Amino acid sequence: METEEEINAKIMKVTMVIQENYPELSKYLNEMPITIPIDSNPEINVKNLQKYYDTLVALFRNYVAEHQLNYINQRTKTGHL
Repeated sequence: METEEEINAKIMKVTMVIQENYPELSKYLNEMPITIPIDSNPEINVKNLQKYYDTLVALFRNYVAEHQLNYINQRTKTGHL
């Protein structure tokens, strides 16, 4: 099992990639439901950090896949692969 520090490092790495390469995606980071705590004093632990990381990576991968598909469609002008 990874430590909090290791997961935080992975979160930071993905966040930096997003900010450097896909700044238009940055606005969605603060809107992710997992970043809005339900409790007034949310507990930060490995489980919660891993859940945030997984959600962040899914958002990133989905965006990149859609971005690439749109690029391909624009180049082929067919609207599909």
